[in-house]
Amino acid sequence: MSGSGERRPLIIKRKRVQAAAHHGGSWKIAYADFMTALMALFLVLWILSTASPSQLEHIAEYFRTPLAVALTGGDKTTASTSAIPGGGDNPTKTDGEVRRANVREQTRSSDEQRNLRYLRDRLQSVIQSDPQLKELRSQLRMDFSPEGLRVQIVDSDKRPMFELGSDRLEPYMQKILRRIAPVLNEMPNPISISGHTDALPYAGGEKGYSNWELSADRANASRRELIAAGLSPDKLLRVAGMGSRVSLPNTQPSDDVNRRISIVVLDNRAARAIEQQERAPFPEEALPPAIDDDGPMAMAGQGSSN
Repeated sequence: MSGSGERRPLIIKRKRVQAAAHHGGSWKIAYADFMTALMALFLVLWILSTASPSQLEHIAEYFRTPLAVALTGGDKTTASTSAIPGGGDNPTKTDGEVRRANVREQTRSSDEQRNLRYLRDRLQSVIQSDPQLKELRSQLRMDFSPEGLRVQIVDSDKRPMFELGSDRLEPYMQKILRRIAPVLNEMPNPISISGHTDALPYAGGEKGYSNWELSADRANASRRELIAAGLSPDKLLRVAGMGSRVSLPNTQPSDDVNRRISIVVLDNRAARAIEQQERAPFPEEALPPAIDDDGPMAMAGQGSSN
């Protein structure tokens, strides 16, 4: 032991406690976004479960119009019916969608389809609100045909719409036509009326009064009743008798349901097609030469031989 009396320095070692490394919190943000989206999905499903069928159709029709078309005011009849276009850089154009062009030409615009669906809903509400018409629901059929909204009033053995073999309307038929006439006036679309019969022939066959005349007479009787109930005569574009040539699907030509009146609220494309067909010029080549007592008349500008 040294006698110098020196003291050794006291060294104290303290252990430094470090906090655990941070593992990041981005997963919390992703999880919160996921829960928010899941809650929104459940809310949408709950709202859809409480919506009526007509409301669901309107919602579906809304989402058929692409957002780009709605924002740019594009033509809904020529743009893609999907938010993801079939080709091209612009969803409002038809580049790359040549395959679908013919299909779109045969379909009506979303606005017109929406109006026709509104008219169908109005007709259904009128039928539901009237106790007498409500009993006739089984004889009233509404659907969408290639020409537009079709309302068919079918016959039955228990409750015929016309007297047997006649164009005289029964009170049931008069009631139906009088109630739907004001509703049909709510839209500017023209109307086509066609009469149909079953295949049971008249005793004299088609040489005399037949199903052709009966179907046409019943269509005209329905036309007169609609006009008497307030339908504008200018809305009528076509009234025709189809005889027994067009039967309802999954029926026999002799079934009573084929005795019916079909009222079609025409879309713009079908109305134009009918008007253009009627206004189409008759080709001169198809005209037979005029004949007088001496034979065929000379052509215009050449004069006659006399």
